[in-house]
Amino acid sequence: MFRHQGSSRTLRHNLSIATVLSFVAGIINVVGFLAYSQLTTHVTGHFSLIINDFADFEFWKGSIYLLYILSFLFGSFLSGFLIEKFRESKRLNVFVVPTVIECIIFISIGIYSNYYEVAYADLIVCLLLFTMGLQNSFVTKISNAVVRTTHLTGLFTDLGIDISQLFFPRSLRHKKRLRANVKLRLYIILFFFLGGLLGVYFFTKLNWKLNTLFIPAFILLLSLFYDDLRVKVRRSRHKYLAKKKDYLN
Repeated sequence: MFRHQGSSRTLRHNLSIATVLSFVAGIINVVGFLAYSQLTTHVTGHFSLIINDFADFEFWKGSIYLLYILSFLFGSFLSGFLIEKFRESKRLNVFVVPTVIECIIFISIGIYSNYYEVAYADLIVCLLLFTMGLQNSFVTKISNAVVRTTHLTGLFTDLGIDISQLFFPRSLRHKKRLRANVKLRLYIILFFFLGGLLGVYFFTKLNWKLNTLFIPAFILLLSLFYDDLRVKVRRSRHKYLAKKKDYLN
């Protein structure tokens, strides 16, 4: 799921990572909105707020939204930088580092909220936007820009285009690819929605508040563990079969 990159990825690989990360993004989107009434998975709306405040000459008020945008940008930058930095290492999955950073931030916010009153809400919003910048960057790199999981505007646009192509005979030769794209995008939308529902349930119904962030951290860590375990099992199986073949020969 995390190890295959670019053209080596199949639809199954992309579906696996899309469901996990879109589910996580759905939770973060809800937590940010319920806790602080801010969007924490993308920055499109923040641009509108900046323009509105700057147009009213309220530059200081608008600067916080600029900080939100820069937090997302820095997360994306750091993720891309770390991936390139560790790409040469064959022993380390380059996508582990950004994912672990994301988990540490989620867990830290949850633990902090249990012992201290969160006095600087904007800092939490910036941290959540930073994590989504991290996530959006590495999933873009790992899937060669096929999978996007933190915002849905472009996704719905691409979905509409792909569905429209299915109605034209000249597109039939690409029917398999188009159906795969439609399936992938529907999965992302569905799991973003399901993640949001789970986030609402734990945040409001169970009153977990910011402790809800433990859930995406657990999901990401479990996914990394499962991915690593599956690779080790496959390698062990190949070694066993190779030794068995040599023994029989």
